[in-house]
Amino acid sequence: MFRSLGVRNYRLYAAGQLLSNPGTWMQRIAQDWLVLQLSGGSGIALGLTTALQFLPMLLFGLLGGALVDRIDKRRLLICTQSVMAVLAVGLGLLATAGAAEVWHVYLFALGLGMVTVVDNPGRQSFVPEMVGRDHLTNAIALNSASFQLGRVTGPAVAGLLIAWVGSGPVFLLNGASFGFTILALMMIRPSELNRTDRDAAGGKGRIREGLAYIASRHDLIVLLALAACTQFFGANVQNQLALMVNNVFETGADAFGWAAACLAVGSLAGALLAARRERPHMRLVLLGALTFGLLQAVAGTMPSYLAFVVVLVPMGVAFMTFVTTLNATFQLSVAPQMRGRVMSMFLLVFMGVAPIGAPVVGFLADTWGPGTSMFIGGTVTVAVVVVLTLVLRWAKGVSLRELFTTARIDDGRPPEPAEAVEEPAGTEGAAEKDGGSPAAASEGTESARR
Repeated sequence: MFRSLGVRNYRLYAAGQLLSNPGTWMQRIAQDWLVLQLSGGSGIALGLTTALQFLPMLLFGLLGGALVDRIDKRRLLICTQSVMAVLAVGLGLLATAGAAEVWHVYLFALGLGMVTVVDNPGRQSFVPEMVGRDHLTNAIALNSASFQLGRVTGPAVAGLLIAWVGSGPVFLLNGASFGFTILALMMIRPSELNRTDRDAAGGKGRIREGLAYIASRHDLIVLLALAACTQFFGANVQNQLALMVNNVFETGADAFGWAAACLAVGSLAGALLAARRERPHMRLVLLGALTFGLLQAVAGTMPSYLAFVVVLVPMGVAFMTFVTTLNATFQLSVAPQMRGRVMSMFLLVFMGVAPIGAPVVGFLADTWGPGTSMFIGGTVTVAVVVVLTLVLRWAKGVSLRELFTTARIDDGRPPEPAEAVEEPAGTEGAAEKDGGSPAAASEGTESARR
């Protein structure tokens, strides 16, 4: 389960993340609660805050991915994490002084979103450089587990701190927590990284090259559609929790923190289970998304706070199974020099739909109630998963049973162009024999050459 921690660089990085992630979730809770308090419990205001935070990824995500493929990722992450710390401290000072207004939160959320345009694909594509291909699935799962562990502890601590001293100090603590990640990045040994040749990603037309690569991969297109439709409501579950706790059950910030922590407990369990698997499986992507949608609909119908938080635990397991498996699928099935651009597209879709979905969730909650909003979101997710499963079955020309038992997402995509990846003779046959694909084999060849 923890085999990738045997790599020194990744062990340092994981330790920094483990100490910093609780602060990230503390800020998310404090931000949501601050907006609700400043706006009088407006679901639209809460949705607009989320939209502004994720809008830059939607607008500039591909540009960010092209940039990540060209520059040193370790130095990039040191810069982005430092800027995020400054933003957290700035909003914390305003909130502590009692001078914060809703538009201040909007502005800081937008600033944070601009930084994530390069930070998120940078972090995603930096993991393979630290651990290599053999430990990549495990490292992705452990990253998710670390993130979810912070999601368990952060919201509960944030809820107590907000009730005790207000939102401002929570932002300040998060600003300080970025120091752990920055220190870990500075201690990483560049000589031990499995660097991708940045020159291969240089020149004009990098974004067009990335889009053409994705367009040639029908399997990735279907999964991108699944991610977009699932995330339309799924990315805004945190907003729905805040609205359910504040407007339906009429409890306080501490109850909101515990509800978010229960969702995170399930997510942590899902991530740790994923860490035990050797490679991603299609059935985990599809069943994880389907189960998440069903449980989201059920959560919206719960009559009490206690029943509501109980449903959140398996809901977190299902969601993290879907997310972790989908992430590993994308990282393992693309050429290394394309990883930054492909992952930026993945993040653009996965996170970029949040600006569209957040106001919709807020509108549904304000019009028909938060419970109805959750029920509609879960129902739509289930319907989308069923339809896209049938589309994927048709595209592959296999039965449902074969679709759910295959470990691969592609049945033989074309090899990489000769100028991008130099494949020795016999690579394609070896890839097929191993149950992989030509692109996967070429990635292994590149890793061996490095």
